[in-house]
Amino acid sequence: MKRIKARIGDRVSFERKDMIHIGIVFKVNDRSVLVDIKNESREHLDYKTSKTVVGHNNYRILCRKQ
Repeated sequence: MKRIKARIGDRVSFERKDMIHIGIVFKVNDRSVLVDIKNESREHLDYKTSKTVVGHNNYRILCRKQ
């Protein structure tokens, strides 16, 4: 079954460090998307930036950009 890829502006969720994180896709690559996450998630993940890479197999699309 072919997986539907997220598009720029879509809201996605993914799991890291036993917690679900939500963010907005700002770039789509062949095998992954770049996601802008909330500061709460950034702090929980101990990231310096609010941007992260998520593989296409590792996220769920919550809301499509209209």
